[in-house]
Amino acid sequence: MSFFEAAHGQGPRGPWRVAALLRAIADQLQARFGAVTVQGELSSFTRAPSGHCYFALKDDESPEPALIRGAMFRRAAAMLDFEPREGQCVEIRGRLAVYDARGDLQLVAESMRPAGQGALYEQFLRLKARLEAEGLFDAARKRPLPRFVSRVGLVTSLAAAALHDMLTALRRRAPHVEVIVYPASVQGDGAASELVQALDLAARRREVDVLIIGRGGGSLEDLWAFNDEELARAIAACPLPVVSAVGHETDVCIADFVADLRAPTPTAAAELVAPSRDECLAELEGWAHRLRAGMGRRLEQQAQRLDHASLRLVRPAQVLARRRSQLDMLGQRLAAAPAQHLRLARQRPGPLAQRLVRAAQVHCHSAAQRLAALQSRLVALDPQRVLQRGYAYLTDPQGQALVSVRQIQVGETVHAVLADGRLVTQVRQRQP
Repeated sequence: MSFFEAAHGQGPRGPWRVAALLRAIADQLQARFGAVTVQGELSSFTRAPSGHCYFALKDDESPEPALIRGAMFRRAAAMLDFEPREGQCVEIRGRLAVYDARGDLQLVAESMRPAGQGALYEQFLRLKARLEAEGLFDAARKRPLPRFVSRVGLVTSLAAAALHDMLTALRRRAPHVEVIVYPASVQGDGAASELVQALDLAARRREVDVLIIGRGGGSLEDLWAFNDEELARAIAACPLPVVSAVGHETDVCIADFVADLRAPTPTAAAELVAPSRDECLAELEGWAHRLRAGMGRRLEQQAQRLDHASLRLVRPAQVLARRRSQLDMLGQRLAAAPAQHLRLARQRPGPLAQRLVRAAQVHCHSAAQRLAALQSRLVALDPQRVLQRGYAYLTDPQGQALVSVRQIQVGETVHAVLADGRLVTQVRQRQP
């Protein structure tokens, strides 16, 4: 007799009911293990509207991958002091149980705390830091999307739900936009290489205005192809503007940072690259209305000018009469002009004579001032005044001024002119 039969009083002949068997297994698990503490890497963590949390806990370090599904009910989830995320390494304390609806073994968590980041998440952070240091995330290198596009390229899987969502959004918003799909796997081994090849193909063909690369939501492992370094560098080197639309709004990958624009969802990416046809038509209608109004105003102004011109041309007799009146007035002014000119000329000598007298007086006064100034300078330079201060000047008998001892010899006669007379002297000695 097995321990299940012994525990529930089941004989070897009676068959087990499924529910009874599951309850027996659950009882044995609880009796054998009780409360357990498990460490592993979170995957597929979701929080239901009811407040319950569901997740998978895996251990990639074991020789063979191992995974156990778990649940944390609302009461325990409300006591979490952190936000669990994909790839995070956590310690969970709880109990083992069997989910009767599917017969699955699950871990019912009573508490959860971080136990260090998971390997995938650590790898993600290291690659992000390295590419950011190289400048691949710089806003300066990102290109703006064209406002109006005629062709959009989609790099995704043909079987992805995201492809259907993007096509639906483009068909609804901009049915005139042509769509070209560059198929590639978005999950699993080799997905990153296929995405790089699809990008290279789009870059070589240059047949679209903008590229959208993406897929729907999933776990960190499902989205890992978009954290590939080769793919990140291919996006950075792509000559076409690239929009990253990977997962849901809360999902973040390396492709989001490298792309020219990140869209929260694939549907949002389609809405971002292709403006609504109705909005474009409404804008065109607005411009057409402004153009029609401007043309109407212009035509009205020209029509008014034409009316004025036509009025002037319809009555040439009035124009001639006005011109005759102007000619008569000019003739009268011409006839009266000589007499007026003579009258003004007769009145002009009086003021001119006054101006002449004033000008002569001013000129004489200025000349007197200049003469006085010159006289003062002449008096200051008079040699007689210099002689009166005790100086004398010498001349030879012919009256030539002596300015050097070399001009006279010893024994010759020299005339000395003083302030009050003249002396005739004889040179007795010469000292150069």
